[in-house]
Amino acid sequence: MGLTICRMGVWAAMAIVGAVIGLGAAQAQDQRWLQIEAHRDLDIALDRAITLDRALGNVVGFRLPSDWVALSLGPFESETDAFALRRQLRAQGVIPADAFISNGSDYLVQVFPQDGSARSPVFMAPAAPDADPVPETMPEPEGVLAPEPEPQPEPEPEPEPEETLAQAQAAERLLDRDARAELQTALQWFGFYTLSIDAAFGPGTRRSMSAWQEAQGDPATGVLTTRQRDALLGAYRAELAALGMQTVRDELAGISIDLPLALVQFDRHETPFAKYGARNDSGVQVLLISQSGTQATLFGLYEIMQSLEIVPLEGRRERSQNSFLLTGQSDTLRSHSFAQFRNGEVKGYTLVWTPDRDAQMARVLPMMQSSFATFSGALPESAGPLSAVARADLLAGLALRRPDFSRSGFFVDATGTVLTTSDAVAQCGRVTIDEAYEARVLRRDDALGLAVLKPETPLVPLAFAQFHDRAAALGAEITIAGFSFEDAMARPILTFGRIEALEGLNGESDRLRLSAETRPGDLGGPVFGANGAVIGLLSGQPQDGARLLPSDVNFAVNAAAITAFLRAANISTGTLREDVFVPPERLTRIAGDLTVLVSCWN
Repeated sequence: MGLTICRMGVWAAMAIVGAVIGLGAAQAQDQRWLQIEAHRDLDIALDRAITLDRALGNVVGFRLPSDWVALSLGPFESETDAFALRRQLRAQGVIPADAFISNGSDYLVQVFPQDGSARSPVFMAPAAPDADPVPETMPEPEGVLAPEPEPQPEPEPEPEPEETLAQAQAAERLLDRDARAELQTALQWFGFYTLSIDAAFGPGTRRSMSAWQEAQGDPATGVLTTRQRDALLGAYRAELAALGMQTVRDELAGISIDLPLALVQFDRHETPFAKYGARNDSGVQVLLISQSGTQATLFGLYEIMQSLEIVPLEGRRERSQNSFLLTGQSDTLRSHSFAQFRNGEVKGYTLVWTPDRDAQMARVLPMMQSSFATFSGALPESAGPLSAVARADLLAGLALRRPDFSRSGFFVDATGTVLTTSDAVAQCGRVTIDEAYEARVLRRDDALGLAVLKPETPLVPLAFAQFHDRAAALGAEITIAGFSFEDAMARPILTFGRIEALEGLNGESDRLRLSAETRPGDLGGPVFGANGAVIGLLSGQPQDGARLLPSDVNFAVNAAAITAFLRAANISTGTLREDVFVPPERLTRIAGDLTVLVSCWN
């Protein structure tokens, strides 16, 4: 008893066959559903389900992960059947243009029919095979009365004709401001409208409406008919439902923002982040940034976040006085981070996603940006100032990207030029300063053991080296600043010692011999005299496989050799008077401001 789909109406579009099956089988992954609507409010969804079921039959309602309710037709035995019915019902204008085929993987609890009964599978029955033509009239046998003709059912009415341009304009004039703004928002969502949402249908909005109509295969009048408005808004609302866009107000973090809660879920607060992990392996993550602090806190966060694996290396790096922007893209990951400093608080957000979500996130990110708002309050202080604690404490649970190795260096001028040991940059595919700033090798002298780095983006250091213009004194106390534990610490460590000799073991005049215990991460760091001037650069022990020197015997390139090397590279240097005395606490601050981490990446 096949039934061929024709223009007689919606009931002729579906044939229901087979025994009733259980709900579990109805949602099997090899079956398909035709999702036609989604509603946030359960009561509205149930009212619509009743209306649609009377008109179409086989309507089932399910809860979605976003807590919306999806109204679908089905199940279908095959995807071919589902697409065939979708094409037919769209042609008749009885379902929205954005109705789509679903495998039901995100359908949770059934809410309609409310008795929990399942639907039988639906399939598109084939048309009856061609048969010999039957005469329009057949002669009746003599003496036999012809039976009364059976009454024929009334044909279903044809779909309402499309509105004329005048009718569409009249209907549009009845829209209030909110309705006009929502239409602009929907056009913007799908990339047809790029101007501000002002609820005024000017030339820009008309052009976007024409473009949308052309994309749907409709005449480009620039005025949407009632049916077209319903189709556009239905598609927009369905996508919002699939993403679960909702406003999140985090009272502890002092942030309000729209988030795709169908793709992410709150995990925990961990200063300076409120962490939202991926829901159902969506590949999407969100971090809300919130911490009390200063401008230095903002700058420290800017540097440290670039060492996270969720911030790929390729992308924009922009930092102003009171905000920063970090974007990243790789073959497997994308991210967008923004933070700002206002009223003693650093606040912002990070959105992370996989490349297959590019189209969705191109719509989600503007909604997050436009909805981002802050109010009083920040996550509690961490163990110390952001720039003075280990990144593992700050960024627990977030994987760090690690260099091959790191050494020390220091600023030598006001534009951020860095001096380091040549071993720090040998055979490196990429060199960074403080893991945040790309740098290139401007000049290198392997015999002397020095290298000059120029940051790709000019920097403004808080301090740079002032060199000692006289020979160092034998036996004088010295202070070495360096990243002893490489990238494990965010601030340099000071090591104390004294000058044992004014030359190398073989009489090298460009060397100082020091008595000080150091580590590989300290190499390239500045050696300070008592007046705060730089008297050398730590070069470590000479490589001699036949001899092993005591661990406290180390060497430094002296200030005279350094300044001559810098002059040859056209880099001017400053000097400090010998009679100046710098107390230890001030030297600690100076050393921290001018000493940098130099990292080698491959």
